[in-house]
Amino acid sequence: MGQKVNPIGFRIGINEPWRSRWYAGKKDFGALLLEDQKIRKFIKKEYHSAAVPRIDIERTRERVTVIIHTARPGLLIGRRGAQVDRLNEQLTDICNKPVAIRTVEISKPELSAQLVAESMAEQLQRRASYRRALKKSAQLTMQAGALGVKLQISGRLGGAEIARREKTSLGSVPLSTLDGWVDYGFAIAKTTHGVIGVKAWVYRGLYKDYQAGGRS
Repeated sequence: MGQKVNPIGFRIGINEPWRSRWYAGKKDFGALLLEDQKIRKFIKKEYHSAAVPRIDIERTRERVTVIIHTARPGLLIGRRGAQVDRLNEQLTDICNKPVAIRTVEISKPELSAQLVAESMAEQLQRRASYRRALKKSAQLTMQAGALGVKLQISGRLGGAEIARREKTSLGSVPLSTLDGWVDYGFAIAKTTHGVIGVKAWVYRGLYKDYQAGGRS
Protein backbone atom coordinates (compact mmCIF):
# COMPACT_ATOMS: atom_id res chain seq x y z
CA MET A 1 0.00 0.00 0.00
CA GLY A 2 2.84 2.39 0.76
CA GLN A 3 3.85 2.16 -2.89
CA LYS A 4 0.50 3.54 -4.04
CA VAL A 5 -0.16 6.27 -1.46
CA ASN A 6 1.17 9.82 -1.32
CA PRO A 7 3.70 9.55 1.56
CA ILE A 8 2.65 12.92 3.01
CA GLY A 9 -1.08 12.14 2.89
CA PHE A 10 -0.32 8.72 4.41
CA ARG A 11 1.22 10.43 7.47
CA ILE A 12 -1.14 13.43 7.81
CA GLY A 13 -2.69 13.55 11.26
CA ILE A 14 -0.21 10.98 12.60
CA ASN A 15 3.27 12.46 12.22
CA GLU A 16 2.62 15.22 9.66
CA PRO A 17 0.58 18.36 10.51
CA TRP A 18 -2.35 19.41 8.33
CA ARG A 19 -1.43 22.04 5.72
CA SER A 20 -4.70 23.92 6.27
CA ARG A 21 -5.63 24.39 9.92
CA TRP A 22 -9.10 25.83 10.43
CA TYR A 23 -12.70 24.86 11.06
CA ALA A 24 -15.80 25.83 9.09
CA GLY A 25 -19.39 24.66 8.83
CA LYS A 26 -20.90 23.01 5.75
CA LYS A 27 -22.06 26.36 4.40
CA ASP A 28 -18.59 27.96 4.23
CA PHE A 29 -16.28 24.95 3.93
CA GLY A 30 -16.25 24.70 0.12
CA ALA A 31 -15.60 28.43 -0.41
CA LEU A 32 -12.73 28.48 2.10
CA LEU A 33 -11.18 25.35 0.60
CA LEU A 34 -11.26 26.99 -2.83
CA GLU A 35 -9.74 30.14 -1.33
CA ASP A 36 -6.85 28.10 0.13
CA GLN A 37 -6.21 26.64 -3.32
CA LYS A 38 -6.21 30.11 -4.90
CA ILE A 39 -3.70 31.37 -2.31
CA ARG A 40 -1.33 28.44 -2.92
CA LYS A 41 -1.58 28.67 -6.72
CA PHE A 42 -1.00 32.43 -6.67
CA ILE A 43 2.11 32.25 -4.45
CA LYS A 44 3.60 29.30 -6.40
CA LYS A 45 3.06 31.11 -9.71
CA GLU A 46 4.13 34.64 -8.76
CA TYR A 47 7.00 33.69 -6.42
CA HIS A 48 8.31 30.54 -8.09
CA SER A 49 11.89 31.84 -7.92
CA ALA A 50 11.68 31.99 -4.10
CA ALA A 51 11.71 28.14 -3.98
CA VAL A 52 8.47 27.56 -2.04
CA PRO A 53 7.76 23.85 -1.41
CA ARG A 54 5.00 24.24 1.17
CA ILE A 55 2.35 26.77 2.23
CA ASP A 56 0.40 26.35 5.49
CA ILE A 57 -2.81 28.29 6.11
CA GLU A 58 -4.41 29.03 9.48
CA ARG A 59 -7.71 30.88 9.88
CA THR A 60 -9.59 32.66 12.65
CA ARG A 61 -12.74 34.76 12.32
CA GLU A 62 -10.70 37.94 12.11
CA ARG A 63 -7.70 37.02 9.95
CA VAL A 64 -5.89 34.53 7.72
CA THR A 65 -2.31 33.52 8.56
CA VAL A 66 -0.23 32.27 5.62
CA ILE A 67 2.96 30.42 6.61
CA ILE A 68 5.34 30.21 3.65
CA HIS A 69 8.23 27.75 3.75
CA THR A 70 10.96 29.07 1.45
CA ALA A 71 14.59 28.37 0.64
CA ARG A 72 15.12 32.00 -0.46
CA PRO A 73 13.35 34.27 2.04
CA GLY A 74 15.20 37.33 0.71
CA LEU A 75 13.39 37.06 -2.65
CA LEU A 76 10.04 36.74 -0.90
CA ILE A 77 10.56 39.59 1.58
CA GLY A 78 12.31 41.96 -0.83
CA ARG A 79 14.26 45.11 -0.01
CA ARG A 80 13.04 46.59 3.28
CA GLY A 81 10.04 44.25 3.16
CA ALA A 82 8.55 45.87 0.05
CA GLN A 83 7.87 42.56 -1.69
CA VAL A 84 6.12 40.96 1.28
CA ASP A 85 3.95 44.08 1.74
CA ARG A 86 2.87 43.79 -1.89
CA LEU A 87 2.11 40.08 -1.41
CA ASN A 88 0.09 40.94 1.69
CA GLU A 89 -2.08 43.34 -0.32
CA GLN A 90 -2.59 40.77 -3.09
CA LEU A 91 -3.62 38.03 -0.64
CA THR A 92 -5.94 40.44 1.19
CA ASP A 93 -7.73 41.02 -2.14
CA ILE A 94 -8.14 37.25 -2.61
CA CYS A 95 -9.42 36.64 0.96
CA ASN A 96 -11.32 39.89 1.57
CA LYS A 97 -9.93 39.66 5.09
CA PRO A 98 -6.71 40.84 6.84
CA VAL A 99 -3.78 38.53 6.06
CA ALA A 100 -0.67 37.91 8.17
CA ILE A 101 2.35 36.41 6.41
CA ARG A 102 5.04 34.38 8.17
CA THR A 103 8.09 32.93 6.47
CA VAL A 104 9.96 29.80 7.51
CA GLU A 105 13.43 29.41 6.05
CA ILE A 106 14.46 26.01 4.70
CA SER A 107 18.12 25.59 5.63
CA LYS A 108 18.73 22.55 3.39
CA PRO A 109 16.70 22.76 0.15
CA GLU A 110 18.38 19.55 -1.09
CA LEU A 111 16.37 17.65 1.55
CA SER A 112 13.01 19.05 0.40
CA ALA A 113 11.49 16.53 -2.03
CA GLN A 114 9.33 19.20 -3.69
CA LEU A 115 12.34 21.46 -4.35
CA VAL A 116 14.36 18.48 -5.64
CA ALA A 117 11.54 17.62 -8.07
CA GLU A 118 11.19 21.24 -9.22
CA SER A 119 14.96 21.55 -9.70
CA MET A 120 14.97 18.43 -11.89
CA ALA A 121 11.97 19.73 -13.88
CA GLU A 122 13.84 23.00 -14.57
CA GLN A 123 16.91 21.05 -15.73
CA LEU A 124 14.77 18.99 -18.12
CA GLN A 125 13.14 22.16 -19.49
CA ARG A 126 16.63 23.50 -20.19
CA ARG A 127 17.24 20.31 -22.23
CA ALA A 128 19.73 18.81 -19.81
CA SER A 129 20.42 15.08 -20.03
CA TYR A 130 17.76 13.29 -17.97
CA ARG A 131 20.20 10.61 -16.84
CA ARG A 132 22.65 13.22 -15.58
CA ALA A 133 19.84 15.17 -13.86
CA LEU A 134 18.67 12.01 -12.06
CA LYS A 135 22.14 10.99 -10.92
CA LYS A 136 23.27 14.48 -9.89
CA SER A 137 20.08 15.28 -7.94
CA ALA A 138 20.23 11.96 -6.07
CA GLN A 139 23.88 12.48 -5.13
CA LEU A 140 23.32 16.07 -3.91
CA THR A 141 20.39 14.94 -1.75
CA MET A 142 22.44 12.16 -0.14
CA GLN A 143 25.37 14.54 0.44
CA ALA A 144 22.99 16.94 2.25
CA GLY A 145 22.29 14.27 4.86
CA ALA A 146 19.39 12.19 3.55
CA LEU A 147 19.30 8.50 4.48
CA GLY A 148 17.67 7.57 1.20
CA VAL A 149 16.31 9.09 -2.03
CA LYS A 150 14.21 7.77 -4.90
CA LEU A 151 13.66 9.77 -8.09
CA GLN A 152 11.42 8.96 -11.04
CA ILE A 153 10.71 10.69 -14.34
CA SER A 154 8.04 9.69 -16.86
CA GLY A 155 7.31 10.89 -20.37
CA ARG A 156 8.96 11.23 -23.77
CA LEU A 157 12.48 11.15 -22.39
CA GLY A 158 15.06 12.56 -24.77
CA GLY A 159 12.34 13.15 -27.38
CA ALA A 160 11.62 9.43 -27.80
CA GLU A 161 8.47 8.47 -29.74
CA ILE A 162 7.16 6.26 -26.94
CA ALA A 163 6.84 7.56 -23.38
CA ARG A 164 8.69 5.57 -20.74
CA ARG A 165 9.80 5.71 -17.14
CA GLU A 166 13.29 6.09 -15.70
CA LYS A 167 14.13 5.90 -12.00
CA THR A 168 17.07 5.90 -9.64
CA SER A 169 17.45 5.34 -5.91
CA LEU A 170 20.18 5.60 -3.29
CA GLY A 171 20.00 4.43 0.32
CA SER A 172 16.68 3.18 1.72
CA VAL A 173 13.21 4.72 1.43
CA PRO A 174 10.80 2.88 3.80
CA LEU A 175 7.44 3.98 2.35
CA SER A 176 5.29 1.86 4.67
CA THR A 177 6.93 2.95 7.94
CA LEU A 178 4.81 5.68 9.52
CA ASP A 179 7.61 6.58 11.94
CA GLY A 180 9.93 7.30 9.02
CA TRP A 181 10.00 10.89 7.73
CA VAL A 182 9.60 10.39 3.97
CA ASP A 183 9.11 13.66 2.11
CA TYR A 184 7.41 13.56 -1.30
CA GLY A 185 7.41 16.02 -4.18
CA PHE A 186 5.94 16.18 -7.69
CA ALA A 187 6.70 18.61 -10.50
CA ILE A 188 6.00 18.90 -14.23
CA ALA A 189 8.55 19.77 -16.91
CA LYS A 190 6.95 21.27 -20.03
CA THR A 191 9.38 20.39 -22.84
CA THR A 192 9.11 20.78 -26.63
CA HIS A 193 8.39 17.05 -26.91
CA GLY A 194 5.64 17.05 -24.30
CA VAL A 195 5.10 16.96 -20.55
CA ILE A 196 7.49 15.03 -18.30
CA GLY A 197 6.41 14.16 -14.77
CA VAL A 198 9.01 14.22 -11.99
CA LYS A 199 8.54 12.49 -8.63
CA ALA A 200 10.90 12.59 -5.65
CA TRP A 201 10.95 10.71 -2.34
CA VAL A 202 13.46 11.76 0.34
CA TYR A 203 13.95 9.75 3.53
CA ARG A 204 15.33 11.91 6.33
CA GLY A 205 15.20 9.47 9.23
CA LEU A 206 12.75 8.98 12.09
CA TYR A 207 10.41 11.78 13.20
CA LYS A 208 11.43 11.37 16.84
CA ASP A 209 15.04 12.24 15.93
CA TYR A 210 13.90 15.66 14.70
CA GLN A 211 11.34 16.55 17.38
CA ALA A 212 13.94 17.81 19.88
CA GLY A 213 15.76 20.13 17.50
CA GLY A 214 12.83 21.14 15.30
CA ARG A 215 12.44 20.49 11.57
CA SER A 216 13.59 22.51 8.58
